[in-house]
Amino acid sequence: MIEDHRAPAVTHMVWYKIGAADETAPHSGIAHFLEHLMFQGTHSLAPGEFSATVEALGGNDNAFTSWDYTAYFQRVAADRLDVMMRMEADRMRGLNLTEEDVATERQVILEERSQRTDSDPGSLMGEQMRAAQFLNHPYGRPIIGWRQEMEQLSRQDALDFYKANYAPNNATVVVAGDVTPEEVKALAEEFYGPLAPSENVTRKARPQEPPQLAERLMMTDDRVSQPSLSRSYLAPERDPGNQRQAAALTILAEYLGGNPTTALMARKMQFEDPVAVYTGAAYDGTSVDDTTFGLYAVPLPGKSLADVEAALDKVLADFLAQGIDADDFARIKTQIRAADIYARDSSRGLAQTYGESLTVGLSIQDVQDWPDILQSITPDEVMAAAQSVLDRKASVTTWLSQTEEAAQ
Repeated sequence: MIEDHRAPAVTHMVWYKIGAADETAPHSGIAHFLEHLMFQGTHSLAPGEFSATVEALGGNDNAFTSWDYTAYFQRVAADRLDVMMRMEADRMRGLNLTEEDVATERQVILEERSQRTDSDPGSLMGEQMRAAQFLNHPYGRPIIGWRQEMEQLSRQDALDFYKANYAPNNATVVVAGDVTPEEVKALAEEFYGPLAPSENVTRKARPQEPPQLAERLMMTDDRVSQPSLSRSYLAPERDPGNQRQAAALTILAEYLGGNPTTALMARKMQFEDPVAVYTGAAYDGTSVDDTTFGLYAVPLPGKSLADVEAALDKVLADFLAQGIDADDFARIKTQIRAADIYARDSSRGLAQTYGESLTVGLSIQDVQDWPDILQSITPDEVMAAAQSVLDRKASVTTWLSQTEEAAQ
């Protein structure tokens, strides 16, 4: 419960500790598929009635799936929180699915894959990149699923996944807004308290990555209008009670490519010795298992992907040899602190932060400690994290470009 009395509104979120990385073969995409099916109705709610009720109350709702979790949320007037909890608790254990519902939504997710992945060379490249990066871990599986398996998902598959994983002992409820902890606790006990737990709800052990020995991947597509280079490295996640390396990697991503004009890659590759029109870096350690640290670059007209990769390798080598500039480091610390302050201004953002963190295994104390840990990280810790993670043997570098025929 996160109190925020600035506006008479509330965000209600339910996070399930189940995602695409917890699926079993050959059911890739079942977590995302079930997210869609959860809006079909229950024994007391008709298909579509959940969202229609939220809209009639002047609110909005949606859901999303990741590798580690599936979450549902509504934002409504604070005095309608009881309605949201009642409906969410109803579909937590009372989902009603017909064969027609399943067939309709299966076609919807297949069309979603067609539009967002199969018709987009960049998305296809990203999918292939993750599959290459994770040799054994299910993080290499696309959240939406592989098409040939999506086509076979059945009503029984969905119900089995639902009954095993959608239960109060596998969920975190987060409420942020103009209510009190006493009100929220009473409502939670009233609506979620009576629900039966699932007997087999503990997250099963996942396959882990073997040592990686070689980078790999190149892709061409007639539809590519702008070539690009991407590189991802295996990187550790935020661990409960031990977040310093993840914090160092968060600062490293900002230092290398967080700002489109002042970050190291931008200065070196876009302005001092121009080979790229865009550069960037990304890291998010909020996951259950090891994640990735990513670098990106788009070449200038007339520059090849080989030129861009050579420039990137030089920037990284010089950085690892020379270390961190003190003024840049101080500036990034200030920017991170400012971003944290702005993020706290959004009750929805806070609900998202706590819900995601708790669902992947972090504690409330870990969430509250995170800003101070970021501010306490030293340049030496950032350099140690860089030396550990920026290892080409544990990376995938991708070149995405047109085929030779299309380029002519």
